[in-house]
Amino acid sequence: MLLLILFAVVVGAGTAISPCVLPVLPAMLSASGAGGARRPLGIVLGLTTTFAITIIGIAKVVDGVGLGSDPLRDLAVAVLAIGGVALLIPRVGQVLERPLAGLSRLGPRSRGDGFRSGLLVGGALGFVYTPCAGPILAAVITTSAHSGRAVVVGLAYALGTGLMLLVLALGGRRVLDRLRGGGRALTVQRALGAILLVTAIVIATSLDVKLDELIARHIPNYTLTAGLDNSTSVESRLESIRKVKFKPRKTDGTITAASLHNYGPAPNFVGTEDWFNTPGDRPLTLRGLRGHVVLIDFWTYTCINCIRTLPYLEAWERDYRKDGLVIVGIESPEFAFERSASNVRSAIAQFGINYPVVQDNNLATWDAWQNEYWPADYLIDASGRVRYATFGEGDYGKTENAIRALLVAAGARRLGAAAQPRHVIHPSLLATPETYIGTERAQGWINGPVGGTHNYGVPTGALALSSFAYGGTWTIGPQQALAGTGATITANVQGKHVYIVLSPPAGGVAGHVQVLINGKTPTAADAGSDVHNGIVTVNEQRLYNIVSEPKDEDETITLRFSPGMSAYSFTFG
Repeated sequence: MLLLILFAVVVGAGTAISPCVLPVLPAMLSASGAGGARRPLGIVLGLTTTFAITIIGIAKVVDGVGLGSDPLRDLAVAVLAIGGVALLIPRVGQVLERPLAGLSRLGPRSRGDGFRSGLLVGGALGFVYTPCAGPILAAVITTSAHSGRAVVVGLAYALGTGLMLLVLALGGRRVLDRLRGGGRALTVQRALGAILLVTAIVIATSLDVKLDELIARHIPNYTLTAGLDNSTSVESRLESIRKVKFKPRKTDGTITAASLHNYGPAPNFVGTEDWFNTPGDRPLTLRGLRGHVVLIDFWTYTCINCIRTLPYLEAWERDYRKDGLVIVGIESPEFAFERSASNVRSAIAQFGINYPVVQDNNLATWDAWQNEYWPADYLIDASGRVRYATFGEGDYGKTENAIRALLVAAGARRLGAAAQPRHVIHPSLLATPETYIGTERAQGWINGPVGGTHNYGVPTGALALSSFAYGGTWTIGPQQALAGTGATITANVQGKHVYIVLSPPAGGVAGHVQVLINGKTPTAADAGSDVHNGIVTVNEQRLYNIVSEPKDEDETITLRFSPGMSAYSFTFG
């Protein structure tokens, strides 16, 4: 435990000098540079206090009474905007200071824009301070607030980040004090006020969230947090304090609400991006869904296992929505292009999904649920508690029975017969295992993959079952393989269906893949739905069906790619 606390302090300090602090740092330095000498201390104390309260778990209490996170951001915007106006227009500042005059005995003797106003501004900034401490912060957030260890770790983390922020604030103030020389005090004060106003606008328009996403994707983390995030010692201790883990429980076959396990309050939707299929595409909250039975479905639109669950989800949504069921799809991407809102919107239209879907591009909600699978389904009862979990395909009958049991417990009557899913795909039981075409998680390849650009020549000889071979020139990265001159893939596979995730060339032009089965152009009987006259036209980033046999087959597939296309993964079924 001592080691974990020490790491929490160090990682907290590292957070304050990592790229993710950029959205809040200008406002903190500007606010620290104005007012009395004790103002930096007030700002850091206020920021650290609200930040510590949030990560330890009071945010869950706030959500429980229906306040949510948006009002807290609104409060932060209001405080920063008022502070900015007060610095820009000194007369306004004097008016705002008058109500605080009677409170002077409660704090150190300083001007009205010193310690006390610093506490207020710092407290507001604490609501938008976005740490990036990886597994340590995730453990603090997802561990129960009633755990003494979680509170201690949270306080240690807050202490570390607060001490480092105080050093930054005091250093920034010293620089600004020098700039005030020569009668420039009012100019500096107004510049600081402008920064606070700009920060308020940035937060109000959620540009700070977008900046966080950009930083997370494109700026490496070279601070202390990077090494500690990957520490085996830290990770093992984090695992020992994680309390919530969803495990499917066996029943005697009869499912009632009372027979379902109670996993505790459901984690909320956090760190999400665009919402689809909601009124005005506005975000949902679990607090707002109280009284409904909610099915949370973690999926991504190129995952064939997820796609095969969609007919069941759509049938349940169609039949039980009137009875109080709400399905929310959490689109948690596996590949980088799945973060595109337009791609997700197109997939929703392609699959005919009518229930709400939200993008979880940084896997924040995925992590809050400690999820590990695509697909994964969780059922939440009308009081907001997780009551059922299932991972992967299958168990549809048991899942529907759990839905019905929770609906009945919530007051639903006359549910009618079981739902009838449409266009169900029944996978083969003897299929070649999934494989990836980039260097990460590739298996079954006889000649690679090799990172970088490489000419693999022409494959020779027969391939063993479930083996793959590159041909021609490929530029291969961790996730994708970019086709060059004469690029081919040859595979000896088993199953009824063959799928591949493809992306067209850059520049908006379509790519093409020629498909051969056992050296011949596939007939209409064995060609996949995306194959026409032996050719797949690739004009969007998605999963393509290239083989669809009436029964299990062992066959050799040859794919010939036009240059500039990208391939990601094979799945079979």
